[in-house]
Amino acid sequence: MSSKTLPLGERFDWFEELVSREVTPTDLRTDAPADFEAEAAVLPLGDVRMAAFAFSPLRSRRTPALIRRGDPEQYQLGLIQAGTAAFTQHHGDCHVFPGDLVLWDTSRPYEAQIPAETGPVRLLMLQLPRHMLPLRGRHADRLLAGRLPGDHGTTAVLAAFLNSLEGHAARCAPDERDRLGTIAVDLLAAGLAQRLGAEDRLPAEVRTQALLRRAHAFLDAHLGDPDLTPATIAAALAVSVRTLHEAFRGTGQTVAARIRDRRLRRSREDLARTGPRAYPVAVIAARWGFSGPAVFSRSFKEAYGMTPTEFRALSVKETRTRRTLP
Repeated sequence: MSSKTLPLGERFDWFEELVSREVTPTDLRTDAPADFEAEAAVLPLGDVRMAAFAFSPLRSRRTPALIRRGDPEQYQLGLIQAGTAAFTQHHGDCHVFPGDLVLWDTSRPYEAQIPAETGPVRLLMLQLPRHMLPLRGRHADRLLAGRLPGDHGTTAVLAAFLNSLEGHAARCAPDERDRLGTIAVDLLAAGLAQRLGAEDRLPAEVRTQALLRRAHAFLDAHLGDPDLTPATIAAALAVSVRTLHEAFRGTGQTVAARIRDRRLRRSREDLARTGPRAYPVAVIAARWGFSGPAVFSRSFKEAYGMTPTEFRALSVKETRTRRTLP
């Protein structure tokens, strides 16, 4: 949905009505209604929804009167992708910047402001019923309108996950989107609990899923390290090797197998490239943490039934065939 399809004088009113209908009744104000622009998209994820917004600077207030008018009884989480914003709710007061997250409760009054001098803002918003968050309200209340840095810990995994949802979830089947919504809530719960030092208050299943997501993120970021092992992953995540192995047991795949499979997948992607962007096989082996070309070749053939050199030759042939097709 975009304001560009509307006359200039109707764009701000359209956006205010959209927010009140799709998010929650809210009082919006702007100093430049004639220049206002906005875009929005909404994606259902089972009982959870994610919305993407881009809009010009404004001020937003949710008052007690507006809460009485309509309250979805949700926690809403914003991930700032561009621009800056200031939030106030309950005892919280913060400024957030690109990469940061912020949580608010639709059942409490709040204020938010996008400063005119910082330009438009882009954000992803996760909307979830309050009862879905496996933390008591008094614990979550301590983090309302508080800056949640998205560059480390579980909140970094959550931020990366939300960004990936924006790019890929729309092409998933409804049952897949349901699972993605559950994963997002689990990551949110784990991130908030980590900030509160209250991980032990989460259900065991939520803790396990959050640990797996953190392990997968760390593993993917360090595939090129030949010393990547279950022990180094466990140390980075501040858990025991035994705890890490137990978390992976439910996936049907060991930690070592996950490392090997991810390295092979990334290697196959590199081998499929042709032309000037193609890396030599030895470079690909080193790039993804294999101890040498011979080990890489043997592992690749075991997984895909051909050597890296044979796979590359096939990729080159297929590329040439596609180019010659009418």
